Amino acid sequence: MVSRRQAVKSTAAVTGMLLAAGLLPQAALAFNKAAFDAKTVADVMKALGAGAPAESKDVTLTAPDIAENGAVVPIGAATTLANVKQVVILVEKNPNTLVASFDVSDAVEPNFLTRAKLGQTSDVYAVAITNDGKALYAKKEVKVTLGGCGG
Repeated sequence: MVSRRQAVKSTAAVTGMLLAAGLLPQAALAFNKAAFDAKTVADVMKALGAGAPAESKDVTLTAPDIAENGAVVPIGAATTLANVKQVVILVEKNPNTLVASFDVSDAVEPNFLTRAKLGQTSDVYAVAITNDGKALYAKKEVKVTLGGCGG
């Protein structure tokens, strides 16, 4: 009889070999490191392969006007645009501008809610990136009274 420990060890070993051989999907493990490391909105858009963002009424951003605690700021992003491949949330003055990235398909409604840390008062962007590389955004300034990034 195989113990649980032996089963887990053998499963991990087989998974490791399949990954090394390139037989498991890499998308499940990959993320865009350059986009998450970018320090400006323009650098994030470049790393995501999108053009310069343009403001649009078809993209909606929900966030509080004043965040009493910057450690847990609720942010929502949605769009009514067609052919959207990605929705991203950006915080301009955070150490890392890209806060969240959501991949969209025909089976997914582009409407997302999350919580983010804001270190200081900053502009927050919800950006919808279409299949042809156009970037459309909504922007709102969120005032932070107690910083969430160590401030």
